[in-house]
Amino acid sequence: MTYTTLGTEPAQNETLAAIEKKSGPNNFLRVMSRRPETMELFLKFYGNLQGHGTVDRRIKEMVYLAVSYVNECAYCATHHEQTARRAGLTDDDLRDLKFEINKNFNDKEQAALQFARELTRTASVGDDVRFRTGELFPGEQLVELTMIVALANFTNRFNNGLGVPLEQHPAQG
Repeated sequence: MTYTTLGTEPAQNETLAAIEKKSGPNNFLRVMSRRPETMELFLKFYGNLQGHGTVDRRIKEMVYLAVSYVNECAYCATHHEQTARRAGLTDDDLRDLKFEINKNFNDKEQAALQFARELTRTASVGDDVRFRTGELFPGEQLVELTMIVALANFTNRFNNGLGVPLEQHPAQG
C-alpha cells in the first residue's frame, strides 16, 4: 500500500475539506480521515493540548520538535518548525534543538527537552530526570508536558509508519 491509496480526498470528508480550505493540503489528515470519527477526536485532543493548558507555547513547540528530531520524522519536524517560529523560536534555536545543543536554553527548557528526549528514546525516564522536571513543571504541567511528548510520538509514528509525504507547501502544524 502506498500513500496514494491511503489518502482521502477533501471532497469525501467535510471536516478535512474545511481544514484544507483554511490551511492548504494536509497529507497527515488525508490519511487519518480514512477513520473520520477518530480523526475528529484526534483534532479535538490535539487542539486541546497544543492550544490550551499551562505549559508555555514556546516549550510545547520545543518539545514537539525535539521528539520529532529524535524520531527522524521530517513531516512533523517541517510542520512544527513553522509553528515554532510563530512561538518565538529562531533559526539558531531550531538548529540547537536538532543537534541537541541545550546550553542556550534556560533551565526549564533544558529540563523539558531532556525529559522529552529520554521518554522518546526509552519510553521511560530516570527518577532524577522526572524529579528535576517535576520541580520546574509541577503537577498539571508535568502531566501536560508528558502528554505533548506522547502526542508527538504518536504523530511521528503515524507519519513515518505510513510513509506520509510532505506537502509541496506544508500546512500549518
